[in-house]
Amino acid sequence: MLEGQTAEAVLADKGYDTDSIVHYVKHCMKAVAVIPPKRNRIVQRLYEKDTYKMRNLIERAFNRFKHWRRIATRYDRCDSIFISSIALAAIAIWA
Repeated sequence: MLEGQTAEAVLADKGYDTDSIVHYVKHCMKAVAVIPPKRNRIVQRLYEKDTYKMRNLIERAFNRFKHWRRIATRYDRCDSIFISSIALAAIAIWA
């Protein structure tokens, strides 16, 4: 899922707190893994709590896009038309 992707930071919830994912993000992607540790983790890792709070903004944006049926069900077969639909929805939501 992350192969070939580039980012400065990867924000994820506790479900993705595995050593293999954190190692891949840090070493292969050269990014910061902003993933809070699970409660039952023996060695609790530190993470940037302020950066993790930005994840909430991203989740709310996806929630707003899901209200647009064309985007939620992806009727468009062509990628460029689908991306244009997302841009149109973003303009309507935040303008």
